[in-house]
Amino acid sequence: MKETPMGGDLHSVQQEPPATCSVCGCDTELFDLPGRTEKFCLACSADVATAVMLRTEIDSATLNGRDAQDLVAEFAELSRQLLTRAQSADALGSW
Repeated sequence: MKETPMGGDLHSVQQEPPATCSVCGCDTELFDLPGRTEKFCLACSADVATAVMLRTEIDSATLNGRDAQDLVAEFAELSRQLLTRAQSADALGSW
């Protein structure tokens, strides 16, 4: 928390820094995912949770000798979407 001096009878006011999504940087309601320290907006939290599940399914299929190519393709597409969203946030932040 950051203290901001106010003068008069008010010595300081506690201000929380604005919370932003760890992927896209948007200022909105954020969500926690189990096992993650980052916070995500609704869209990014859904994508990250899906990526975690896909990774688990890919590992399971691979360990059991099953073909995981469709899952790998889906994971790659989802990763591209997350990367595009993150890069868009970085580009907007640099203006």
